[in-house]
Amino acid sequence: MAALARALSFLLLGLLLTFFPGSLGVNPGLVARITDKGLEYAAKEGRVALQTELHRIMLPDFTGDFKIKHVGRGYYEFHRKLQGSFDLQVKGITISANLLLGSEPSGKPTVTASSCSSHIRDIEVDISGGLGWLLNLFHNQIESKFQEILENKICEMLQKSVTSDVQSYLQTLPVTIEIDSFASIDYSLMEAPRATAQMLDVMLKAEIFNHDHRSPVAFLAPVMSLPEEHDRMVYFAISDYVFNTASLVYYKAGYLNLSITDDMVPHTSTLRLTTKSFRAIIPQLARQYPNMKMELQGAVISAPFLNFSPGNLSLAPQIEIEAFVLLPSSVREPIFRLGVAVNVSAILTFNTSMITGFLKPEKVQMELKESKVGVINIELLEALLNYYILYSFYPEVNDKLAKGFPLPLLKHIQLYNPVLQIHKDFLFLGANIQYMRV
Repeated sequence: MAALARALSFLLLGLLLTFFPGSLGVNPGLVARITDKGLEYAAKEGRVALQTELHRIMLPDFTGDFKIKHVGRGYYEFHRKLQGSFDLQVKGITISANLLLGSEPSGKPTVTASSCSSHIRDIEVDISGGLGWLLNLFHNQIESKFQEILENKICEMLQKSVTSDVQSYLQTLPVTIEIDSFASIDYSLMEAPRATAQMLDVMLKAEIFNHDHRSPVAFLAPVMSLPEEHDRMVYFAISDYVFNTASLVYYKAGYLNLSITDDMVPHTSTLRLTTKSFRAIIPQLARQYPNMKMELQGAVISAPFLNFSPGNLSLAPQIEIEAFVLLPSSVREPIFRLGVAVNVSAILTFNTSMITGFLKPEKVQMELKESKVGVINIELLEALLNYYILYSFYPEVNDKLAKGFPLPLLKHIQLYNPVLQIHKDFLFLGANIQYMRV
């Protein structure tokens, strides 16, 4: 049995390294890399599965003949319903197989067994029963027949297992995962996995899109130069493309706009969003529009892209804020327009299945673009806006980022012992894997 286990271990490792690469058109947004440690773990789990399947092989009814010196030929028949028993020892199983891993038009992975051969070094049969003593005299011929049948059965079992079990399991790799009620991420394969003796790379699109209005992305994912690390079983290289497609989607849908009314200002604040309260900031405002409520409307000028540099993540959105007076007739009268610049630092964390984020508060800087109400005290206005951003805007955004987005994992796979590195243009996440048997 130990020899069988070793043979199956080498078989599974060989199977994992016989994937044939395709042609890559554009760069992937995410590369999932299985290292030699991961392949060894997969071989170990596969060995367990194959051993189980080998124990389920049923020998069919069969017949044979052999030559008896000075007598002629003898014939034998083996039937599973006859009385008697025999001991069968199988030694030195060698299995060679090629698997072709590709992808469906939907982006799901596929697997087929293109070839299979098996060889048994030695078989020993000890037959009991009424004529066992006679059949044991001609065990060589009988064992040769057993060997032929078992070798065919092994490949038949392997072909069946690949077609049903392995293919079905690969289909559990998610192609589309919902992030929230508005957006999802496309994890479809871009080509067949690429394999070397040390690793297996799987290229995924990893594009975030609007559920209802998906449109082509106007920029490409950058080339990622992955570090040659093998401490963990699996690594995920996640391009800034993934995060920036999210930014583009939410920007186009207006999710990055903001609106501030007096109702949103904390009740404890002495500064209200009214023309009277703004007398110290804009002296002419209260005289021109006495005792009226105000509203601030902010919009991001363009989709803010997340910048990756070694060990650092940053964001520099450009925002325009326009102020309005709410006239008694419910008409919104524009009074001034501001340009707002802010440098935001981002922190990302990686757990067993999700990437989550957190924005670190930074002060905003303002520039007066246009005023219809004279001189404006920008410093006091900055203080008001910073207060809102710190206690309202950032918490809302961070609550959403805390939900994170999920990594593409096969069913029953869990990650543990995670690590995270930040490289130019991409994140590099490492973890060990564990298959949870059900």
